[in-house]
Amino acid sequence: MKTKTRFAPSPTGHLHIGGARTAIFNWLFSRKNKGDFFLRIENTDRERSSEEMVQSIVDGLKWLGLNWDNDIYYQSEHINEYVSACYELVKRGHAYFCYCSEEELEMKRKEAEQKRIPYKYDRKCLYLSEEEKLKYEREGRGRTIRFKVPDGETVFFDVVHGEIRFKNSEIDDFIILRSDNTPVYNMAVVVDDHNMEITHVIRGDDHISNTPKQILIYQAFGWDIPVFAHVPLILGPDRKRLSKRHGATAVLEYRDKGFLPEAMFN
Repeated sequence: MKTKTRFAPSPTGHLHIGGARTAIFNWLFSRKNKGDFFLRIENTDRERSSEEMVQSIVDGLKWLGLNWDNDIYYQSEHINEYVSACYELVKRGHAYFCYCSEEELEMKRKEAEQKRIPYKYDRKCLYLSEEEKLKYEREGRGRTIRFKVPDGETVFFDVVHGEIRFKNSEIDDFIILRSDNTPVYNMAVVVDDHNMEITHVIRGDDHISNTPKQILIYQAFGWDIPVFAHVPLILGPDRKRLSKRHGATAVLEYRDKGFLPEAMFN
């Protein structure tokens, strides 16, 4: 099977060093294996995404000497596909409509906090009768779609970390479609990676906690699961993730300071 990787930044900020390194790893792996490398802009966050940031990301990647196959893939152009996939999971019994309001959920979170127990959705809406659902629909209540997490464990082999296990009992029935009909990250990324036939997902360690949720979605559809490789994050001298207090973090800031792209790539 032809190797296919992707770099999928969110245009809510400039291309930073950590993201650039992830892009380089994906690019190198695909080019070494005579595969494809795609650039996907994850711009479903309408309020925070901007064309200026998209251009900044593109400029940063080009400055580093990276090229990608095919046109840039924009998530905003595929919203209907994500929505359809969410409803398909409801149809298959892997997801359900949730009519709980933010106020109700916040109250439950506070109750859990007072009892000093981890908050987890109580699946109230999973057990609603057809009459109750109809009543909520008539009231015009907003609704989300939640993924129904099965019993058992989710296990996967990470190229960097080896075998990683998650108890499904510790994974909440997570929302896959918001009440405004926009998909959440974990849903959109799985649909995209499947449609783009991505074979290897190379990304930062901060995404390890997302992986079991994504694998559960793959399994619910019966889709092939890509190979995962989670690389360590780039840290500052204080052992915390790079931020503004560590100096220049956006790739183009280094360009403006006189760094050569070959040196930065190396």
